[in-house]
Amino acid sequence: MIVTITMNPSIDTSYPLVEFKVDTVNRCDIARKTAGGKGLNVSRVLHQLDDPVTATGLLGGALGEFIKENLAATGISFAFSKIAEETRNCIAILHDGKQTEILESGPIVSEAELVAFHQDLDTLLREATVLSISGSLPKGAPTDYYNQLLDMAKAKNIPVVLDTSGASLLAAVQHANQPYLIKPNAEEVASLLGIPEITNLTDLKISLQSELFRDIPVIVVSLGSDGAFVKADDKFYKVDIPKIEVKNPVGSGDSTVAGLVSGIYHKQPLTDYLKKAMVLGMLNAQEATTGHVNLANYDTFYRQIKVTEVK
Repeated sequence: MIVTITMNPSIDTSYPLVEFKVDTVNRCDIARKTAGGKGLNVSRVLHQLDDPVTATGLLGGALGEFIKENLAATGISFAFSKIAEETRNCIAILHDGKQTEILESGPIVSEAELVAFHQDLDTLLREATVLSISGSLPKGAPTDYYNQLLDMAKAKNIPVVLDTSGASLLAAVQHANQPYLIKPNAEEVASLLGIPEITNLTDLKISLQSELFRDIPVIVVSLGSDGAFVKADDKFYKVDIPKIEVKNPVGSGDSTVAGLVSGIYHKQPLTDYLKKAMVLGMLNAQEATTGHVNLANYDTFYRQIKVTEVK
């Protein structure tokens, strides 16, 4: 079983607008509300792949109940821990090929609620073979909180795919029990190393050879429409993807994570699950609904992706 963790979930509302006007009324004919948060997007795509997945994390209030109902309606298994404060809302305004986001910071969690979550997660991990951790931490959780989850997974020999950023990611890559796979972008790699920027693939390759990343088995650096650059042990790969028409990019990175997690779960070769991940990211970008993929187009895209070793 795959367990996905979303510590700071949300109700994601998207407003597609022909034009976005500031300081006046904007009317939207179609608003989409879904159970959101990066880990729940991962869960949704894994469920569409028919992979066994259970979503967990923290939920509270009426918005938390909405998320449970939304997941139940789609048949996704979940086992959330309850918190006292209300789960957050996040809004995405889609206009003129652009995306403007308004993200609430979310609830403040107590130490007792985190302890209760640990107990619930320990039960889930008894049957898990892969753990996926995505997104930001709620207020009240320490910056290095994910390290505690890495320790729990390590004790059970469960590989962890970690998709987060900032101080939480830095704490994780510096931790003794590091994740099996991380998925930063080039800007985040530069931030982790304390350098201004990374402008080309040569610099990116050199950066990934830093001592900081030495013991992380797989690092998938997202390059957006240019695919990805990957470090796997001591080898490097460039993943090239075809150009596509993007309808809604929200959740494409999470769909890519779902492909990585699925590949690890099925013990697929690296090149195979890199292609799977890229395909799922592209398929999500072509759909209006976040965390949704049309698998009818899977094989067509898969054949167009090239994974080349970089010497």
